[in-house]
Amino acid sequence: MKITYLIAALLFSQLAFAHGEQHKKMHSQVTYQQEDWGIGAKKDEVNRTIQLTMGDDMKFKPEKIDIKMGETIRFEIKNNGKLMHEMVIGTKPVLDKHAEMMIKHPNMEHDEPYMAHVSPGKKGEIIWKFNRAGSFDFACLIAGHYQAGMVGKIEVK
Repeated sequence: MKITYLIAALLFSQLAFAHGEQHKKMHSQVTYQQEDWGIGAKKDEVNRTIQLTMGDDMKFKPEKIDIKMGETIRFEIKNNGKLMHEMVIGTKPVLDKHAEMMIKHPNMEHDEPYMAHVSPGKKGEIIWKFNRAGSFDFACLIAGHYQAGMVGKIEVK
């Protein structure tokens, strides 16, 4: 009986190790997709950190951000509210479309490098390389928040 438990424990630990290694391997090989507003980046590529706050007044502070083309920005996002909030970077048409989906599916889970879902009182981050010039937007797409004006502007020159 003890031998059976010992064998089972060894097999389980090997499976757990293999899963852990596979998990680690999957997350160390993150690939980023070029978007119209830039591409995800790694922490060691950051040129500058910008701190933003968001709150239940449905506002981001600051609401407008100027960036030089080629900069990799670490957005440190603090949720000062009592509600869940998020920051999603994109173009207005992309944000409009995503906001519509969020109304239809309010519990939809999403995890893209240009998004940070932040619990009340917590911090989140986005690391993003702005490799294209233009005027882009960021918003909280939680149902009702976008519609209440929880948006901001990014100018990349």
